[in-house]
Amino acid sequence: MSYYDIDSILTDAEKIPCTFQLDIPDLGYLDNTPNQPLKAGTKVNLPLWLAEMLVIANTGGPDNKTFVTFDLPRALGNDVVQALKADPRAVPLRDQSAHFYGLATHMMDLSEEQELGSVLRKTFVTRAAEISLHARKVGGGGSKGKGKDEGSNLGIGGAGEDFLRGLDEWERKLFRKAHDGAKSGKEWMESIKKN
Repeated sequence: MSYYDIDSILTDAEKIPCTFQLDIPDLGYLDNTPNQPLKAGTKVNLPLWLAEMLVIANTGGPDNKTFVTFDLPRALGNDVVQALKADPRAVPLRDQSAHFYGLATHMMDLSEEQELGSVLRKTFVTRAAEISLHARKVGGGGSKGKGKDEGSNLGIGGAGEDFLRGLDEWERKLFRKAHDGAKSGKEWMESIKKN
């Protein structure tokens, strides 16, 4: 990802529940108490980029205490992980976070949650197969007698539209690439048959 990648910027802006481990002077406004110190034990939702820096940094004291600890965001909470274990295809990831996989990879780097990685791997593989299947179906059937551009229509209705609505940004990019690849392959096969 580049510095100017909008998906990366939006992922870094996701809020993470954090708990401050020590009193911080003049930061009370984060907890709606201006001109007061932010007390140890205060829970605040911080953007991922800031939470990441505060978790990694230590106070430099003899106990190497960090400024904050964090909990996994709701998008990666126990309910969501259990639902993903049961059936990854049934969970609309976009409802959890528009940048679900980006958030998850950041959180795996910061967290010692062993199970999360295997659940996410299984989820991505299962959903990628489903995405590929849908990408081949969209706009590909019944184009006889229609214009050449009719096959590229991604405006699908019914269950396909609901399926697309549940995809996070990584999955939408995968869908687009799979769709374009299937369309190009079909056009190539048609050109071979003509020659």
